[in-house]
Amino acid sequence: MRELTYVARRTVEWREVPDPVVQSDRAAIVAPIAAAPCDVDSSILAGHGPIPPPFPIGHECVARVFDVGDAVSHVAPGDLVVVPWAVSCGACERCSRGLTTHCTSVPHMAMFGAPIGGEWGGLFSDLVAIPWADAMLVPLPAGLDPIAMASASDNWPLAWRLVAPHLEARPDARVLVIARGSIGLYVCDIARALGASDVLYVDPDPEHRAIAETYGARTAEAIEPIHHGFDLAVESTGRVDQLAVALRSLVPEGFCESAGNHFRPGELPLLEMYLTGVTMRIARDNVRAHLPEALELARSGRVDPGRVVSNVFDWEQLPDALPERHLKPVFVRDQDR
Repeated sequence: MRELTYVARRTVEWREVPDPVVQSDRAAIVAPIAAAPCDVDSSILAGHGPIPPPFPIGHECVARVFDVGDAVSHVAPGDLVVVPWAVSCGACERCSRGLTTHCTSVPHMAMFGAPIGGEWGGLFSDLVAIPWADAMLVPLPAGLDPIAMASASDNWPLAWRLVAPHLEARPDARVLVIARGSIGLYVCDIARALGASDVLYVDPDPEHRAIAETYGARTAEAIEPIHHGFDLAVESTGRVDQLAVALRSLVPEGFCESAGNHFRPGELPLLEMYLTGVTMRIARDNVRAHLPEALELARSGRVDPGRVVSNVFDWEQLPDALPERHLKPVFVRDQDR
């Protein structure tokens, strides 16, 4: 089979590797049918990632189950499933607390799409081995479009986690979103659907701002800090100066969620944060724990993640099209191949 491999700045190529096999009675093999790059993949492809190439890339997809072990009971060959980006067993103490990104059955941060915590391959591959199928794979609800939900492995449910619990605790919250990619747009959609009284989306890209406006958000190309302006701020730029703007715009006891990958150092306004009493969280998402609830929101029809899909490409176009600059391209595989 082939797996797409990141080999140099803005360069990927197919490489032939052995077909994966079911290695335990709890494992499965899946075939991705709609896969998308995560927002951080743009930084990796631009040469800004922390890990040198080569390595298999890709950690967002909807897949069709190809084969399963004898003990797998929740999914069967032919099912459409979401493959969470992090590898987890579902049974250890951390997994039982919903901390699936920190599963103790695998090295820390074991994931698809980067050689962190072991070699697990990438989801831009013809076939992918899943070590704990019942624990990891989540059936795609009937009626949901695999193309629209290609980011259900990471970016889309991450956006749900960034805002949904806060809006449940603080209805009608005012939400600031400072973004550069798909996560911020998903946040706008979910925040408005869940009752946010005001959403301000900040992004220098006019096409991104236009999408945010279709979700009912106000938009701006850039802002200075808005003193006591928002109950919740979401930053997903990977720039510490923009994280500082988000923190300086919070009300007393406000909350800042940072989904950016900050590969470069910077300074935060710690004294202002202390005086305002804000809370900040910077964390990779334990996506498997809340993926069913996030997918239920998508199934309800109250949100429309498909608006963020910028391009639909054939699977065979991956080597040429993936390194190009697109907001959220989805690569679709002919399921008869």
